[in-house]
Amino acid sequence: MPNWGSVGRFMFKGTIATVQFACFAHLFNQHVAEFTFCVGPSMLPTFNLTGDVMLVEHISKHFKSLERGDVIVCMSPSVPGRAVLKRIIGMPGDNICMDPTVPDRKYFDVPQGHVWVGGDNLSNSTDSRSYGPVAMGLIRGKVLARIIIIPHTLVVFVPDV
Repeated sequence: MPNWGSVGRFMFKGTIATVQFACFAHLFNQHVAEFTFCVGPSMLPTFNLTGDVMLVEHISKHFKSLERGDVIVCMSPSVPGRAVLKRIIGMPGDNICMDPTVPDRKYFDVPQGHVWVGGDNLSNSTDSRSYGPVAMGLIRGKVLARIIIIPHTLVVFVPDV
């Protein structure tokens, strides 16, 4: 006959450990780093159409300023709740060309507290040309590396973003 007191204590301790781990994982994903998928044509040829896994860190946006050319994950200003992967083209105060793909080019000063973002595939990207400058508060993090998973072998980190 099992000792129900010791079984109950064991299950209680296991539940507590599971809840603690879940809290740690959530806080880590929200404030330190996370893995995310890149899906869509806007960042071709830098990233694949489907299946690329990115390591996104959330610390540099607080302690180290982001720079022109950094690839970031931000919340879409036009579709709330949707995260997008884009490259920073203009920083606050920069005078940038709004759309280099059109013959009648217009220039724009990026306001303070905002960045101008764009996809690497300008012909198939919804970016700041569509929704304007992105508030820095919408930036989730900076892409640190692309993860390549080779079946039946290992994971390779490719920090060429």
